[in-house]
Amino acid sequence: MIYKNITDIKPNPKNPRVIKDEKFAKLVKSITEFPQMLEKRPLICFTDTDKKFVVLGGNMRLKAAKEVGLKELPVMLADDWTEEQKAQFLIKDNVGFGEWNWEELQADWDVEQLEEWGLQMPKWAEGLDVNSMTDEDVDLEEEFDPIGNMDGKQRVVFLFDGAEEAESYLNSLKVDFKKNGSAWQIDLSTRYT
Repeated sequence: MIYKNITDIKPNPKNPRVIKDEKFAKLVKSITEFPQMLEKRPLICFTDTDKKFVVLGGNMRLKAAKEVGLKELPVMLADDWTEEQKAQFLIKDNVGFGEWNWEELQADWDVEQLEEWGLQMPKWAEGLDVNSMTDEDVDLEEEFDPIGNMDGKQRVVFLFDGAEEAESYLNSLKVDFKKNGSAWQIDLSTRYT
């Protein structure tokens, strides 16, 4: 591992990941409060033809470190990798293979602290009991735009923190869905008959 001036490090133009708004603010806060973390999790870079260090792993950390005003960062070089290995790492480093055990996290950790550290907990972990929600908890007129008529079918409303989370969840179900404004409609009545 070496330490490089942050001006010698540049983000990877092929990086397919982005970080926005609240999540970026949490990463900046994380690095501000615990910069030593970067020493144990250095950027993975390769040297380009201009002798600049291009990030393969840690593009978001680089962006946040610049925001914080850090002058240098720890770097591990991957100059011995093939172009295929570099491309593979760029994707694999950003894939979340595992899943969180939400019940264990809620039992063993401070949920507010986990949120501050950037882990987005499901709303039930904040003490919301799905079975006790009332109309006062959720204004369905504002948050859900009904699509078509129900024809005697049961409507189930899921609330998500944003469009990206909703689409990700629906895609994970591997069902067809229609989007209309801020609402999504799926029909499960024929899928499980």
